[in-house]
Formats: sequence, structure tokens, C-alpha cells
Amino acid sequence: MSRKPVIAIDGPAASGKSTTARMVAQKLGYLYIDTGAMYRAAGLKALRLGISFSDREAIAKMMEQTDISQKPSSQGPLTFLDGVDVSGLIRSPEVSQAASDISAITSVRQRLVALQQQMGRGGGVVMEGRDITTVVFPAAEVKVFMKASIQERAFRRKAELEAKGMTMDLKELEKQIEARDRQDSQRDDSPLTCTPDSLVIDTSTLTIDQQVELVIARAEKVQKGQS
Repeated sequence: MSRKPVIAIDGPAASGKSTTARMVAQKLGYLYIDTGAMYRAAGLKALRLGISFSDREAIAKMMEQTDISQKPSSQGPLTFLDGVDVSGLIRSPEVSQAASDISAITSVRQRLVALQQQMGRGGGVVMEGRDITTVVFPAAEVKVFMKASIQERAFRRKAELEAKGMTMDLKELEKQIEARDRQDSQRDDSPLTCTPDSLVIDTSTLTIDQQVELVIARAEKVQKGQS
């Protein structure tokens, strides 16, 4: 193919999407776009303003007055909410749930999806999220669906939080992840779905390097015109 492909990666929370996507982009020289962080930033603003996620009109009005952007850095993309770097504030369990809640709202998805499509129109990008292969880039040349057991994902999230000085009970994290899986897969607007043409990677027992190599191998096949 003449242009660099779009690599679209979907999967549930803590399945390894973000780390894998960042490393794939780095190794291939592609642009990494953290779409999940964009929804987290929107959820953070709603929490700060005390807007209920059931108040669709207020959320839509908020989004009309909200700017969410990303800039590359040596540590990965930085996420800016109304011009302020919130990269370190959007990874808490509370904001994770808020991101899931707000991502189910059509007006929010429409605005952010349009922005994501614009960012990836020229190819040579890696995007990860919940609906990249189904809604944002259904024609992506490389589609990947990553998954892992709830227990493994809770363990990973606990380690991630502890590295940032936060503590969380493992069983409570398992409950939160299970609830988020259910919400993400059952929502009416753009539910989490594995498409038939996606490469399915179970990351439960894989290293990050192994995950990255599987995605890169698929991308290289596509560029060579192989299925």
C-alpha cells in the first residue's frame, strides 16, 4: 500500500491497549493518539462542575465550551483540558468511571470522534479505545482487539495506582472493572465490540514486548499487501 496504515486497537479497561499502542507508534514512527484520555478529560470536567451524567443537555452544553487536545512528549501524549495539562489527574478510579459514563453520551462521542478522525485521516497513526475499529476508523487497515482476565487487569491497575502513590483494594478494583466492562459492552451508543476482521490478542500471559511484536507483524503484513 502507498501510505502508512491506520492501526486501530480496541479492548476493555487495563487490557494493555495504551502501553502497546504507544510502543507500536514509537517503533514504527507513527503518531499515537490516546483517545481514552480525551474521554477521561471530559469526564474530569463534568466531575469538577458537578454535572450529572444523566443531564444530557448540560453535558452537551459543557462540551460545546470544552477544548480537549493532545501534544506529543517524551513520556507519551500530554492531554490538555481547556489549555491546562491534566495528564496526571485523569488516571484515578473515579475519573475512569466518569470516562465510561460520559462516553455513553452521543453528543460527547460525536464531537470527540470527529476530532479523532481528523487527526488520523492521513494514516500513519495508532489509536486505541473502545470503538476505534467500529466507529472512528471502521476502514482501518489494521484492527486489533486486546483482552485479558478481570483478575489480571485488576492486578495491573493496582500496580499502576500504587506507582502513583494511590492504594486500592484488589477485590474492589475487580468489581469496578467488571462493572465498567458491562457498561461499555451494553451501552446503546458505540458499545465495545470485537469486529470479525480484528486480530484478537489475549494479553493475560503476554509481555508488553510480545504484544507489540504481534501488532507490528500484522501491520507489516498489511503494508506488504498480505492478509
